[in-house]
Amino acid sequence: MSDNNYSFFGAVKKSFNRAAEFTKWDRGLLEQISACNSVYRMRFPIKKEDGSIEVIEAYRAQHSHHKTPCKGGIRFSMSVNMDEVMALAALMTYKCAIVNVPFGGGKGGIKIDPKKYTPYELEKITRRYTSELIKKSFIGPAVDVPAPDYGTGEREMAWILDTYAAMHPQDIDAAGCVTGKPVSQGGVRGRREATGLGVFYGLKEVCSLEEEMLKRGLTTGVEGKRIVVQGLGNVGFHTAKYFMENGAVIVGIAEYEGAISKPDGINVHELVEHRKRTGSILNFPGAINLESNKAGLELDCDILIPAALENVIDGENAPRIKAKIIGEAANGPLTPEADEIFIQKGVLVVPDMYLNAGGVTVSYFEWLKNLSHVRYGRMEKRFNENMNARILEEIEELTGKRVDEKNRSFIKHGADEVDLVYSGLEETMIGATRDIMEEWKNNEQIPDMRTAAYVVAINKVATSYAELGIFP
Repeated sequence: MSDNNYSFFGAVKKSFNRAAEFTKWDRGLLEQISACNSVYRMRFPIKKEDGSIEVIEAYRAQHSHHKTPCKGGIRFSMSVNMDEVMALAALMTYKCAIVNVPFGGGKGGIKIDPKKYTPYELEKITRRYTSELIKKSFIGPAVDVPAPDYGTGEREMAWILDTYAAMHPQDIDAAGCVTGKPVSQGGVRGRREATGLGVFYGLKEVCSLEEEMLKRGLTTGVEGKRIVVQGLGNVGFHTAKYFMENGAVIVGIAEYEGAISKPDGINVHELVEHRKRTGSILNFPGAINLESNKAGLELDCDILIPAALENVIDGENAPRIKAKIIGEAANGPLTPEADEIFIQKGVLVVPDMYLNAGGVTVSYFEWLKNLSHVRYGRMEKRFNENMNARILEEIEELTGKRVDEKNRSFIKHGADEVDLVYSGLEETMIGATRDIMEEWKNNEQIPDMRTAAYVVAINKVATSYAELGIFP
């Protein structure tokens, strides 16, 4: 497959087939796992504010029903097509399996540039799209649960919920039809930063693996690592933020308008403010402007984090990449040709199919919250605070020493919703990293971490089918 005739779904299937060779499952079962079960392609008209009528093209794919509901984001982008939503839905299936989230993979998209529409027009498009999904039973808390993706956010998810609830007035669990909602509409605290934080937790665990770091001439730990991030959207910003706050150095940022380099470190908060003022990351004080955004990918660094769109590193530019570790915060940023080059170069590619699973993991927590109708921490927070305070008093009485106010406040603190979400996300990412690394270590024939991740996913999905008695 050449990069000029690139199929995203084809690339996913190619990676799947390579990993399937390292499993024991029947060929028919493997074909079922890799196939995309359902794709809904729709076209509908909307009347714009200037009175003109435009026909909108949109999709929703359900890759697997081995677990229900299906789960996956909705993106607003001119790149949306059937191949893309099928590929992203497939990645969601494997991603959910790896991080032990009991969903099948889904994905949706509307082929528009959201910057070219007014908020009123975007609301009409989103609500009409939702009503089309309802007609075909492609949405619902037990059927298919969308979430934000590229070009969408809390606002669009609130519109989806309102449309669904209006058409299902008797459904007490209607809030569970979509995740990534505002907290006031049943969302969960921590969802906004979840994907970026998950990327950080995953890479932090990878950086703790002494053997993998030694192979690449790196020390363990995050502190001091030189980081380049491509994309300063929600995922890229939060990934960079958490790395910066934990002692890493952000030496480069790339965006669609260009890229900048600053070897002594970029403060991402200051960069965001600069971009708000000027409309661009370029000309940031103390930084060097690069000739193109792709040049940012080729900066000398320890960890490169593509956090924008797919297919940005291919067979053409992969040989020029200098990073020792690539963390795929975006979906499908590397082509199969790039993968082969990095295997030869000894670059550790930490794959998207689990690394950016923070969003779906916290979406799972939000969905559970919606079904249980109670906020995380509400039942136990005050009890834990009172218990911790009593234990602290006993320790102070026994030792005759008083704990300082800062540590006193920390020890007494009972977990809030966001604390529990962060804790659950960190546990999920650490567990997934270890599962993949163990699979890779136990089979020396597996060429890279991506293949090991696919093997883990295939085994989990196939086991689900086997336990259902559908396949031997």
